[in-house]
Amino acid sequence: MIKALKGLFLAAVLTVGPIAVLAAEERGPVTNLPLPRYVSLKTDEGNVRRGPSLSHRIDWVYVRRDMPLEITAEFGHWRRVRDRDGAGGWVHYALLSGVRTVLVEQDKLMIRSRPRKDAPINAELGLGVIARLGSCEPAWCEVEAGGYRGWAPKTALWGVGPREIRE
Repeated sequence: MIKALKGLFLAAVLTVGPIAVLAAEERGPVTNLPLPRYVSLKTDEGNVRRGPSLSHRIDWVYVRRDMPLEITAEFGHWRRVRDRDGAGGWVHYALLSGVRTVLVEQDKLMIRSRPRKDAPINAELGLGVIARLGSCEPAWCEVEAGGYRGWAPKTALWGVGPREIRE
């Protein structure tokens, strides 16, 4: 009986394992870049449409340059994006930039000189500030905003994956 259960467990692991790996490595059909992935708004205004063409209705307009967005799908020259609140739609690729930014999700976020809670404070960022993203370690990311640079806990930022490492 125990051998049968071990065999069943091994079969389940071998079946589910490759599926999980494939899901983690999804690629966009147009760019062959990972999906989902983070980008930023390149312009001061960006129309968000209901579908991937100019004939689709504009649902709203993003009006914040450098706003971080997450690309969840691709179709031709269009990218389906979502923002921090989960709202989204289709945006023309020319309005997006690969420059990475993050949105501060904590009021009075202390950015520090090193990726440690006890490191000296370089600056304090307010809720909703957009910062340029630098390198990231497992729990900390380097950010720059308003001429100040420092390290912030990854959990206080939107626009970077929880397991994302950047050099």
